[in-house]
Amino acid sequence: MEQINQDYDSPWKDILETYFRQFLAFFFPLIEKDLNWEKGYEFLDKEFQSIVKEAEIGRRYLDKLIRVWRKDDLETWLLIHIEVQGASEIDFPERMYVYNYRTYDRYRRPVASLAVLTDESVSWRPDRFGYEIWGCEVSLRFPVVKILDYNKKEEKLLQDKNPFALIVLSQLKAMETRSDPEARTRWKFDLVKRLYQKGYSKKDVVQLFSFIDWVMSLPQKLSRRFWDNLISFEEEYKMPYVTSVEKIGIEKGMLLEAQDMLIEVLTERFGGVSGELSEQIKRIESREMLKEMLRQALRVKNFEEFGKKVN
Repeated sequence: MEQINQDYDSPWKDILETYFRQFLAFFFPLIEKDLNWEKGYEFLDKEFQSIVKEAEIGRRYLDKLIRVWRKDDLETWLLIHIEVQGASEIDFPERMYVYNYRTYDRYRRPVASLAVLTDESVSWRPDRFGYEIWGCEVSLRFPVVKILDYNKKEEKLLQDKNPFALIVLSQLKAMETRSDPEARTRWKFDLVKRLYQKGYSKKDVVQLFSFIDWVMSLPQKLSRRFWDNLISFEEEYKMPYVTSVEKIGIEKGMLLEAQDMLIEVLTERFGGVSGELSEQIKRIESREMLKEMLRQALRVKNFEEFGKKVN
């Protein structure tokens, strides 16, 4: 059977940046209500990457640092640190703690660390890290949401207008149909139709479609069937949002993102990538090949082993 995509973490980056307020409203509503949205917010990607490089611990998926303002007379700004974690990992709680205190050390501002767990382990729910010795105690407790907890809330998710309802549902259905491409094809088409039916703008439909398309990728034959059905659906309802040129643009964008991700993972794990290898990676035009190389880059112990695995 042809392999289908199981990389659930990559598309979270763009979707979280585009719908940050909706993200908080869906997963952490008390935080969303406590922020002063009139003052806006700022993603501190470059600043956070320097913190991450200073304290790399374990396998990293997606982390974000955002400057926000609270609703108070002091116009207090603080920081929200978000981790999206796609697999159970023993070092994860420690990494949350390290990133939290290093961020505080850099800015001397309160840091709220939040975790979204997109893995398939029901029992893995880390929400704290700490230790105590000779009366000295250090700890961090952080709020956690588990995508699997929404597994029995399908009808509620379908009725919810927050875009993260469909994002969560598409993630759940991607897990559920991991070994059933036919079922995945049916669910993917149903979820994409709902993007149109919920009255989202064209921009939102394209953005959310990109997430669903990545998470619920299909073997080539079924992908062609899906696109034929989608084109017919768009023509029937006169809403050509994600076909033709836009489809090509989306696929190209995801290809470039996969190339950049592979280079970043190799750099983080092995200390750098030669210019020659970087150019070779950027000439690869198969997402399946890039995903396999990325899987190997995350699994192998050294760069030499990586070379043997992908050759």
